[in-house]
Parts: sequence; structure tokens; C-alpha cells
Amino acid sequence: MQHHGGKTTQLAAISNNEAHITACEMNHIRLERLKYNIEKQGATCVYTMEKDARRIDDFFSFDSILLDAPCSGSGTLSINDINLEKTFTTKLIEKSVSSQVSLLRKALKILKPGKEMVYSTCSILHNENEEVINRIIKEAKAEIVPIEFYGIEELPTLQSKIEGTLLVAPNELYEGFFIAKLRKNIQK
Repeated sequence: MQHHGGKTTQLAAISNNEAHITACEMNHIRLERLKYNIEKQGATCVYTMEKDARRIDDFFSFDSILLDAPCSGSGTLSINDINLEKTFTTKLIEKSVSSQVSLLRKALKILKPGKEMVYSTCSILHNENEEVINRIIKEAKAEIVPIEFYGIEELPTLQSKIEGTLLVAPNELYEGFFIAKLRKNIQK
């Protein structure tokens, strides 16, 4: 069971409920769960939108963005899953990449110049992570901000194709996931 809004309520908590957080969710049922959890956690600074973030109006502009992109979930797969061949398909990966590219392009468009965003997936596949970033980063005039925090070296990692990003290997303690931090350059 996924905890919808875990990252959102954490952001609210870190900011002492003083940030203005906008959470986009296009799936109605997931949005209802998100709203429920936000309310339960007392995160009053969160505004929710039932919207595909790819269609968000360009007049929006944000100081920071967390794009937790829809993905194949390759970092969370279980070899004991008998339906694996049916659910984890090339088609799913292609569909995910297509969404990720549009979402990242949109996110960088509505991020304020000079500000930073995080792109994350629960996939360990290069084509859903580094390749998506490399495709968009030049056209959006953005750059990688190396991820650094205390204890990072304790994590089980896989080799990422972009230095400064984090690709966590799935093991008995962790699910596999990818994180990149991007800064939108101030246009000259």
C-alpha cells in the first residue's frame, strides 16, 4: 500500500507548514487519498490540483519543484511476482519515458530561472533516468547540481551515467530509485 502524499507532507513538515505547496495528481482516487493524508497530517499549506502536470498553465512559476515521475517501477520489482511478464513490459517503459520527457520539459519551463528542482523515479533503468535528463537539460538550459548529504556513502548504489546524480541499488533494505537535482540557468 503506497502512502499517497508522503513526500508532500514531509515537505510541509520541513517548512513548518509555512511554504506554499501545490500538489498535482491526475488520478482522482490517488488525489482523494492524497487529500486525506494531507489533512490527517495537518499540512494546511498544501493546495491540491486534480490535473495532469503536463497540462499545467505556463503562467505558474515555482521556486522549487519535486517531479516524482511516473515510471516502470523497475527498482521495486519482485522476482517472485508471477504477473511480472504481464505488467513489466517494453510498452510500459516506452510509455513511462514519453511521460517523463514531457513532465521534465514542463517542470523546467515553470521553474523560476536560477532555482532548483529534483527529478526522481523508482526506476533503475538508464532510459528512464539519465537519458531523459540528457534529452531535456540542454534545450531547457539547465545544469546538474551534485547531490550531497551526510551518509550518502552508506547507500548501496549503482553506477549512474551522470555524475552528481544518485542511483540507489535495490537490496533487502532499499528499493531502487534515482534522484537528480537540476538548476535552471538564468538566461543571459
